[in-house]
Amino acid sequence: MNVYMNSMRDRSLQLVKAVSAITCRCPAHSNVMQPDLHICQTKTHSTTDNTDYAFEMACSNIRYGENVTQEVGMDFNNLGAKKVCVFTDKNLVNLPPVKTALESLRKNSVPHDVFDQVRIEPTDKSFKAAIDFAKAGEYDAFLAVGGGSVIDTCKAANLYASKPDADFLDYVNAPIGKGLPVTHTVKPLIAVPTTAGTGSETTGVAVFDYEPLKAKTGIASRALRPLLGIVDPLHARHMPERVAAYSGFDVLCHALESFTAIPYNERAPRPDNPINRPAYQGSNPISDIWSKHALHIMKNYFERSVYNPSDLEARSKMHLASAFAGIGFGNAGVHLCHGMSYPISGMVKSFKAKEYEVDHPIIPHGLSVVLSAPAVFQFTAPMCPERHLEAAEILGVDVTNKKLEDAGLILADKLREIMSAMKIDNGLKAVGFTTDDIPALVEGTLPQHRVTKLAPRPQTEEDLARLFENSLTVY
Repeated sequence: MNVYMNSMRDRSLQLVKAVSAITCRCPAHSNVMQPDLHICQTKTHSTTDNTDYAFEMACSNIRYGENVTQEVGMDFNNLGAKKVCVFTDKNLVNLPPVKTALESLRKNSVPHDVFDQVRIEPTDKSFKAAIDFAKAGEYDAFLAVGGGSVIDTCKAANLYASKPDADFLDYVNAPIGKGLPVTHTVKPLIAVPTTAGTGSETTGVAVFDYEPLKAKTGIASRALRPLLGIVDPLHARHMPERVAAYSGFDVLCHALESFTAIPYNERAPRPDNPINRPAYQGSNPISDIWSKHALHIMKNYFERSVYNPSDLEARSKMHLASAFAGIGFGNAGVHLCHGMSYPISGMVKSFKAKEYEVDHPIIPHGLSVVLSAPAVFQFTAPMCPERHLEAAEILGVDVTNKKLEDAGLILADKLREIMSAMKIDNGLKAVGFTTDDIPALVEGTLPQHRVTKLAPRPQTEEDLARLFENSLTVY
């Protein structure tokens, strides 16, 4: 661990500089009293020549309603599609969501092929297999029916099939890939989510495990966004209990991380061209609305949706919460929970989550994200305590007379309470990690600049090591 230890003096100086740099986030870190904590961030911030001054809101069109999947064939006819590539996985291919979609294509005489070999928690290898399939078929439209793994794989296949001469790492996020902007036109993609978790039907992000580094990374561009997300609440009934729980925690962390991310006009560098403005831009007044609304739904319906699969109202609400949080984080971004989750899932040893019908070890994405959440939000709270306290209040905590300096602990304790109610594994040790793994986990987090730099509090390697250590057990 000594390799990660900096002197306490240097660390203190860094924190002092970070605190001094924060403007107008909250009374605790501003020289000006704010009359309304809830709208503090919407006021004009001072910017430097290197920070951004604008944000962009981008979102797929969303269609919501019971049985709307049966309309997808008409949608492709309306697009003039001649040949559609359908993506799903081998577990879903025989279940009602896929059957309904395929029947709609047949009924409307839409020529199509099915790729059902999507890997749950995809890798660079599985992405490339999907890309090869898409290139060979010369498709002019794509349909993804499944969870985040399916939709993300379909996005990648569409991207590279639309530019066959591109190298795989051209569009992968830097520093692992080149992070080139997408300047070519991709084909229309319609996404039908079957889990209440990733919100991938609303975002321009495709995430995968990059096996050479044993860490997750991804591709991020507004060009990847599905043309249409068909949110059919009937599909949420087919999630097993553990899938519903882990997917729900992905929604929760999407909402919390995007709400507490640095403001858009404190993010650097400022793009020299609008095409270079990242999909993840920092929190902003519009993304805040979506993120907070998702938290309100979580409070009322999360537990009901996990333990009562026949509760269509609860599962429908969580399906919507996933889309709402997706719009929020798809524009604001996530930060440390997700940045730290990538090596956690990428370095899985032998752990196999229950109710996931896969032939390989797997730490589901939502589980890998939430295991560090209590430690993360206790760490980030000092930089914007009012936001952490507000999030805790939305989740049901009585914050009357609570102190801002206690915001991190208050939110962390609430997260532990929710995790316990959902029977979440007790920290990194429970999924196969030990103290000896912390250096490698830190190394796997360091390249995740796209998300970690959106955290409201800067992190040293020592900080990351301590966060992983504090996440070895949760309760």
